[in-house]
Amino acid sequence: MPLVVIPARMASQRLPGKPLADIAGKPMIAWMIERAREADVGPVLVAAAEAEIADAARVAGAETILTDPALPSGTDRVHAAAEAFDPGRAHGIVVNLQGDMPTIRPADIARGVALLSETPAADIATLASPSGDPADRENPNVVKAIVAWQGGQGRALYFTRAPAPSGEGPVWRHVGLYVFRREPLARFVATPPSALEAREKLEQLRALEMGLRIEVGLTDDFPKGVDSPADLEAARAVLKG
Repeated sequence: MPLVVIPARMASQRLPGKPLADIAGKPMIAWMIERAREADVGPVLVAAAEAEIADAARVAGAETILTDPALPSGTDRVHAAAEAFDPGRAHGIVVNLQGDMPTIRPADIARGVALLSETPAADIATLASPSGDPADRENPNVVKAIVAWQGGQGRALYFTRAPAPSGEGPVWRHVGLYVFRREPLARFVATPPSALEAREKLEQLRALEMGLRIEVGLTDDFPKGVDSPADLEAARAVLKG
């Protein structure tokens, strides 16, 4: 059975304290826990960098693990929490559900898990959403997935902030959901950041440089992460009930 891990920390540069930001009467971390539970793929664990996040997660009914605030990434936090919670690795799949996507659809979380389960050659699964908007194509904050598509899924060839691929057709916006097999996850966090990862500031490029296979599934939704006060207001508008 998969384990869903939600990494969360208070020290966001653009929106400090965002896991506890109020959205329609609940902290953002409670919304993420709710989304994970609605996906119904396995137990839900919050990897909290600070005690106040852990306290809010417990109030929302989630298991919590306090992780070292000095860990360099959410993926490192997910791995540390999974190893502490499940040292025997009974959960062979770990979902890294980022803690700042309160509008993600539970069905898309389940879609990512199913994609990895149904693709034995894949080490990691993720999602991408098509867009024909020129603003998305040119926006470096919209990460584009370059995929060898075969129907509704395909193998990731690259991820970039550049407007790619060129030519007619959509760009595929990467959705920040990662579903890992346990052994590749352990290898990933044990490997130093790669040159392309540092250049593009995209850690999934480390996985590709390591030779890990990332399988990408299509979704018609694009859950915007909450990275700024404007993003927070947009999430509040969607979730106000």
